[in-house]
Amino acid sequence: SFFVDCDTSIKDKQSALPHKSKMIFSRCAVALSIGAISASAFVTQPSVKPRNVGFVRPLSAADVAPLHMTATLEGIEVNVDGTSVRVMRPPVNSLTWSKIAEQLKANFGYTASEVDSYNVLDTDKAALLKLYKHLQLCRGFENACNQQYMQGKIRGFMHLDNGQESVPGLVDYAIKKGDKKYSYYREHCHALASGVDAGAIMAELMMKDGGTCRGAGGSMHIFDKETNFQGGWALVAEQLPYACGAAKSILQDRALGLTMGANGELTDVAPPEDDDRIAIVFVGEGGAQNGRTAELLNSAAKDNLPLLLIVIDNGRAINTFTPDIAQNGNVFEQGKHYGVPGLLVNGNNPVDVAKGGKAVIDYVRKKGPAILQVHTYRFMGHSPADPEHERGRKEEKTWARAEQDPIKFFEEMQIGSGMFTEEELQNARKEVLAEVKKAVKFAEESPMPPETLAKELEFPDVPDTDYNLKQAPAYTAAVNERTISPAQMEVVNSHIAALTAKAKAGEISIGDAINLAIHEEMLRDPRTTIHAEDLQAGSSYDIPKLTQQTYGQIRAADEIIDEGHFIGKALGEAMNGYRPIVELMNTNFGIYGMAEISSAGNTYATTGGKFDMPMTILGAGGTAPNQSLGAEHSQPLHAYVMGIPGLKICTAASPEAAYGITKSMIRDNGPCMLFAPVKMMKEAKGPVNLGQCASLNKSALLHEASAQSVSSRTAVTVLTYLHGVKESLNSIDAVTEEGFDMDVIELRALKPLDMATIKKSLERTNKLIILDESTKSGGVGATISAQVSEELFDLLDAPVKRLCMDDAPVPYASSMEKAVVKRGADLIQAVFDICTGQI
Repeated sequence: SFFVDCDTSIKDKQSALPHKSKMIFSRCAVALSIGAISASAFVTQPSVKPRNVGFVRPLSAADVAPLHMTATLEGIEVNVDGTSVRVMRPPVNSLTWSKIAEQLKANFGYTASEVDSYNVLDTDKAALLKLYKHLQLCRGFENACNQQYMQGKIRGFMHLDNGQESVPGLVDYAIKKGDKKYSYYREHCHALASGVDAGAIMAELMMKDGGTCRGAGGSMHIFDKETNFQGGWALVAEQLPYACGAAKSILQDRALGLTMGANGELTDVAPPEDDDRIAIVFVGEGGAQNGRTAELLNSAAKDNLPLLLIVIDNGRAINTFTPDIAQNGNVFEQGKHYGVPGLLVNGNNPVDVAKGGKAVIDYVRKKGPAILQVHTYRFMGHSPADPEHERGRKEEKTWARAEQDPIKFFEEMQIGSGMFTEEELQNARKEVLAEVKKAVKFAEESPMPPETLAKELEFPDVPDTDYNLKQAPAYTAAVNERTISPAQMEVVNSHIAALTAKAKAGEISIGDAINLAIHEEMLRDPRTTIHAEDLQAGSSYDIPKLTQQTYGQIRAADEIIDEGHFIGKALGEAMNGYRPIVELMNTNFGIYGMAEISSAGNTYATTGGKFDMPMTILGAGGTAPNQSLGAEHSQPLHAYVMGIPGLKICTAASPEAAYGITKSMIRDNGPCMLFAPVKMMKEAKGPVNLGQCASLNKSALLHEASAQSVSSRTAVTVLTYLHGVKESLNSIDAVTEEGFDMDVIELRALKPLDMATIKKSLERTNKLIILDESTKSGGVGATISAQVSEELFDLLDAPVKRLCMDDAPVPYASSMEKAVVKRGADLIQAVFDICTGQI
């Protein structure tokens, strides 16, 4: 063990502590603390300015409330200047540099001389002063944020980093501008350490146009393209797969010979030979208990990603004591099963964090992924709005501010060693606080963003974009030549020729049409990548067929069976110049990725337009009559995602629509989703408009009611999509035999909705039926019906008739399914009813 031996006598521990500051606790207390903290047993290392602080006793069973529903661990009482307070976990002051050095040798393979080289910081006065200034900048900035929040100038949620300054201190010391940084909602100081302008950060918090995201993001969403600070993400642990994608993009740059240009686009310039960029992702130890951590470690190990996971361990999951809910807090050890080494450091010692952290960062630059866990104490609540009623929180804050302040520790150690005088550090602090004051002034003087900006940030590409006019990169041929072998090119060209022949003959399926579009776009633009389950085998409908065999794993990734993970990786790639495609084997599986889909839709707006999100998510789904797939495989994900801002959502019930829409979506600079009908993927066949992109905001009139039916008032407009297209077209003969007719409109664009086409039809028919493949409550039909009633009410001669799925789960048995899933027979009856005045 690299910690103090538990058999060391209490007398020996006591005698090892100079001055009056003594922390004494029994072997019983040591046993209780195992698992409650990030190490096994600890002895204090006193500060230069001692306080009368001591451990009195562990809490007994009587101190803990009965009838716990979880294994709640006991805390420890300590005396602070004669007052007894409760500390939920002891400090790790015994985690000295010698023990950190042992970890580096044992876990990372460093030699003694290599470890010793990091001690250069101990005598580098300029570097130490820079480190101290950054610690003070972070503390001063967060204090200013708190003041502005209390004055009402900062709104919403805000999360402060006081007490954890060693982490951004490390970032400032060892992380480079080209490294890609992903943080969570407590990211102000991480952004500062990454070089983001303090005034722009403060302006963002104060919702000003001069903010990093023009006031669109706020406290939890700081982004800056120039410094590669890529969030600021508000959902706990969502940033982990994004960072995997960012790290993968570094490998893609190297493999394809591309570099990000000044215009924010990848250029045909290979990264330098010594390219050592890495991706860094921050997470709290509570958030690290999320399953995304295991997925990150698997992905990082499998692809040997240049990725550093920094775990900020303050012992609190929000305000709850983390060991109350987490069995294993030693996150730095969780990479062992994946071959990912980890290091634990004491956040109270900024110099040791900087030295140990830099050693880990250098390892990632040269060899592969790693974990750094920093044991800290957060001085503030989860946010200023939280009551902090959780047990032991307020007492622990009081104690930690006195005894575990990294800035005080730095000052005492450096003044005590003679490296700095008190006056030198005071002058440095004044200099930094002046910078904070300047940042506040800049924010206060910045204007509010214009009201019109909100709508401008809805989509990177306007809805009526003509994607046929978008130019392919000039370097496409050069990249393809150096990354696709002649043999691979021969195979894929033969495959494309076969699909093209099918398309010309009107015999191509929906799945093959999408596959053809994907290959054409991946050959047209080498920035295009694809992620899918079962990708090598072509998945269920041949959508990703031959992609990995042609473009290699670097561009065509077979993924673990978790859609959230690889949608998240795609998001990270999209933020770094690539254009990922995600194939969902069944679109219902996208439920696993709702958090990531939501963030994909929000990112362009949240970042103030700084980061495009060129991501295409597509797959087979929907609910066909007599589908016999049961409830879970019959859920309308297309309806679930309708409420996510920023998404363009389309459907395609024919090869022609699937092909053209796929090509357009891949070229769009925003997130798009394409839903195809699961039961028609191989059944529906037809021609495609080869080489042509389709509109993403237009519906299609598939059958027009006769002029006679319109004049006789026996015509009706039918809006439908997915399997409803087949049901509607197959019902035309039965409807016309009864003397009625229909305008059948395929809703190829669910969002934005093509109201112009709907209006044009209703001006003829004045009656509307929606054959809807989603539920009555919250479904697509509900949205369209409401919009038609609001905007086109005067064109209606009758109420809108919705033929939607019942709110009951879709049964497996066909006898029950008829009561839930609407079909052609229901449509025929509805046409009769609405045209004869029975509705």
